[in-house]
Order: sequence, then C-alpha cells, then structure tokens
Amino acid sequence: MSFWVTDLQPVELRERQDDQDFDVIIRAVYKQVLGNAYLLESERLDTAESLLRNGDITIRGFVRLVGQSDLYRSLYFETCSQYRFIELNCKHFLGRAPFDQAEISRHVQIYNERGYEAEIDSYIDSDEYLDAFGENIVPCPRTESNQKTLQNVGYNRTYALYRGYASSDTVTNEARLIKDLAANLPTPVVLPKKGGGGTPGNRSKRYRVQTTKASQGSLNRFSNQTFEVSYDQLNARIKNIQRTGGKIVSITEV
Repeated sequence: MSFWVTDLQPVELRERQDDQDFDVIIRAVYKQVLGNAYLLESERLDTAESLLRNGDITIRGFVRLVGQSDLYRSLYFETCSQYRFIELNCKHFLGRAPFDQAEISRHVQIYNERGYEAEIDSYIDSDEYLDAFGENIVPCPRTESNQKTLQNVGYNRTYALYRGYASSDTVTNEARLIKDLAANLPTPVVLPKKGGGGTPGNRSKRYRVQTTKASQGSLNRFSNQTFEVSYDQLNARIKNIQRTGGKIVSITEV
C-alpha cells in the first residue's frame, strides 16, 4: 500500500547545455532543503546559484551551501528544538525520517562536539546521500519508485514527516517523532483528515530520561540526573534540559 507520492521523478542535472533550465533545479533544491518555506527574492543565495550555473559546483555542492547558509540556520536551528533540527535534517538532506534513537543521539553528539557545519556535512558527505542522490540529483522524498538504499523500517516515519507535503516545515518547531523513536515504538500511519490531525503517540507510557551536565566552574566534572516523565511531559522536559546546558544520555520506556 502506498501512503504518499510513489511516482516522484527526481530532478537531475544530466549534462550541461546552453539552454539548461537551472531555475527548475534551483527551485527544487530550495523547496526540498528549505522545507517548502516561503523564500523572499532578497533571501536567495545568489552567489551559490551563480556557482551552480557556471559549473563550479555540483547540485550536492549547492545543497551544502543552502544547508550551511544563515537562512537555513535561522529557519531550522535557531528556532527549533535540537531533536526537531535533526529530524528535519534527515528529511531535507536524506529524504527520510530518522531510523531510531541511536541515529538521533549520533547527530546530537556530532553537533555538540564538532558544531553546526559538521552536523550538516555529516548528511551530505554520507555514503547514503551519495548512493541515493550522487552529485547531481536533488534530494527528494524516498518513495517506492526511487528508494534505492532506503530501509523498509523508515516508511511510516518518513510518511509522518511528509504528510501535508505542500505545507512548510516552519509551521512547527516541535519534533514529530521524538516519542516513537525514544521508546522504539512503531509509528502508525494516519491518513490526513479534513481540518488536520496527526500521528498519535502512546500517551499511557512513561519514560526515564538520563542526563549529564558539566559542574559549574569545572570542565572535567559532570553531574548526572535521571527524570521520569509521562508521554505528555517528555518533549517539554527535553527542551528544558537542553536550554539549561544539559545533555541527554538516554531515553528509555519505564
């Protein structure tokens, strides 16, 4: 059974020609990487566009410049929770949802240890990106017709991120899959209903959140804390931990 676009034809730059319609390619990159966010003419990355048109960079290079831009950072890093940021990075650069909590944790570690640019590069420089899109295919939703290296485990979660494909990812800064990933729960497919609706979580569950935080005045001493919260409290607790400088070690179902 198919739940979203199944006949999507990826946008590809095959051979450079004088009449090549780069506007189509550039629009496709902006739509995918910026999560369908409305883009003002003044916000376009003119230098990056010129490099692509002139053959100085590939589509992968253009995708990288968009992801490293102040615009992307302002849309999805500065205004979103860390989990939502990583969730959207997977969607925008790999065309899928995060596979599991381990993948989220790995990217949290990359950002915390190496910074924003390294986090963006970790997707674009991955073997998965190259296998799926190469140098000259615009990243896109991984569907039945173009999945290539996508694992089956990700279909429902990817669908949950792509529901309402025409809407912008800036509509919410809350992670959609955090509770399912944290407890390794299956993500049910919920077909869109008129007037909205979303993918439900399991509200009867409780979760144990283990955190660590550097002691004040010391770079080498850490304090550990454990919290037990309900499903409805989980996202708020995570945001509070991150806001106060803590790091999440693990989230497990009680």
